[in-house]
Amino acid sequence: MLPLLALAVVDFARDVYPVLEKAQCRNCHNEKGPASTTRVRFPAPGANPAAVSEFAKSLEVLVDRPDPAQSTLVRKPTNKEKHTGGQLIQPGSAAEKALIEWARSLPVAALAAPPLRRLTHLQYDNTVRDLLGDQTRPASRFPPEDYVNGFQNQASSQDVPPLLARAYANSAERLARSAFPGGRDVNKLIPCEPRPGTDAACANRFVRTFGARAFRRPLTDAEARRYTTALLSAGAFVEGARVVVEAMLQSPKFLFRIETGGANRPYETASRLSYLLWNTMPDAELFREAASGRIGVDRALRRMLADDRARGALDDFVAQWLRFDLLLNSVKDRRLFPEFSEDLAAAMAEETRRFVADIVWGDRPFMEVFTSPSSHAGASLAQLYGVSRPATEFVRVSHVPESGRAGLLGQAMFLTVTSKPGETSPTIRGFFVREHFLCSPVPDPPPGTNSSLPPQTPGRPLTARQRLGEHVANPACAGCHRLMDPIGFGLEGFDAIGRKRERETITFFPTRETRNDQPRSVHLPLDTAGDVDGMANAAFTDPAGLGRLLAASSQCQECVVKQYFRYAMGRHEGRSDQDLLARAVERFRASQFNFKELMMFVASNAATNFP
Repeated sequence: MLPLLALAVVDFARDVYPVLEKAQCRNCHNEKGPASTTRVRFPAPGANPAAVSEFAKSLEVLVDRPDPAQSTLVRKPTNKEKHTGGQLIQPGSAAEKALIEWARSLPVAALAAPPLRRLTHLQYDNTVRDLLGDQTRPASRFPPEDYVNGFQNQASSQDVPPLLARAYANSAERLARSAFPGGRDVNKLIPCEPRPGTDAACANRFVRTFGARAFRRPLTDAEARRYTTALLSAGAFVEGARVVVEAMLQSPKFLFRIETGGANRPYETASRLSYLLWNTMPDAELFREAASGRIGVDRALRRMLADDRARGALDDFVAQWLRFDLLLNSVKDRRLFPEFSEDLAAAMAEETRRFVADIVWGDRPFMEVFTSPSSHAGASLAQLYGVSRPATEFVRVSHVPESGRAGLLGQAMFLTVTSKPGETSPTIRGFFVREHFLCSPVPDPPPGTNSSLPPQTPGRPLTARQRLGEHVANPACAGCHRLMDPIGFGLEGFDAIGRKRERETITFFPTRETRNDQPRSVHLPLDTAGDVDGMANAAFTDPAGLGRLLAASSQCQECVVKQYFRYAMGRHEGRSDQDLLARAVERFRASQFNFKELMMFVASNAATNFP
């Protein structure tokens, strides 16, 4: 029956629910299972039709309506999108077709609803800073955000599991108390002086003024009455104001960017612009324009990009795109890399942040991030790179051509993130280039694939290239590893913390049986010939060579646009976005790869094209 689904009405309980049951999704997605905090939670076994119907509705947030086959509901169980539970449904199977057809069958009217986006942890911190003057970064204590589509701000991953809900409640209580310490309005949040007989008027004024900023649009009369009543019921006026602040900070209207259209559209435009370009709430000028009923988008964009808050938003994009989190959490073998530390990792991230920012805000072509021979090294990195120690931290330094360093690929950040604790990994480096710079996803290995490599032994030490030869020899591995390993081979002139090397060193440490022996190192010759499969004239031998190939590659240029689109819009691109992306790429190239022009194009489209 499944192959005929496209010709018939798709019934969730009949055609889809059994598929998910058979795939044993319930084993993890139950009330007490390891995936209990995700958006997918099965009803109890033997649930009645109403419960199954409610379950179906809960899954609709996992559907990409413009492109049903790219839905998280489809990509997760098939493991096309990394899934902790592994591959539960075979790609191309009747079961996958059932999921796709159900996703495709959802009412067309639902297409008009934009994805509901929750404030990211950074946006939460920035918003309470601008709303309340709070600088404590309360979201640093929230449960960590997941990476989906390469970023932490994707709408499909922004549910509110119980742990986060409790964190929001605790944070709201702390913030509200801090806003009125000792029962005093030290932050001047109350715009009037409450007096006997006028408390109601002052309460209503406070609720409306504070509420308009917290919810990023005017309150309805019903909302204003409800919060005013809560304030006046608390006894002391300031205590009532604290209750209102605490309640509003837990409201979905504060935590989510809810768009309803109508008279609120100018306010929604202001919020789209401010959270895209500043990662925070609109400022007073944006609120004034919204109140007038019209926002001059072009003028607003240029004003906002000139503000320092835009620099912070760019830094956030760069940190997520290049996965600074992996760098800052890196662990290296202290016996081999004693100089590696948290401070050195932080310096690596800071170098890359300043490097990209210098190119963007200096209006230089963005593709220079792959080719520039200069960087921003501090003392510790200068020593690692073998260049003169700068007089001050993180000033621009230049690499000599003989070093082979250039752009992001020659920086310690990239070379460290893409290495293992004790050695480099050509596979990981090639994978990173494919995924992050070419937007060319590498398929997961077939189930049951043995990915282990020949062990290193003192009697038969092998270079990484020799060990990875096993991948090419194995037909199950060869197809994917030809996409990755040759890229990484061309970067083997740099070790696991980004230090230049002429030979590959294998160190054998004493084992329990040989504990009285001294460590012994073997030095092997390096072959740094690399290439990019599918790219013409793509041979290279160092980061500078690969950087030149990427900078000139239309695929890489398009990937940069896609990565920013995913970050800005909070979702993966679909078929309906192809025309927009093509115009964005054209604008990017015509501007000589000016990244600010790309930012303005994407923001302008987001601000003027509501469903």
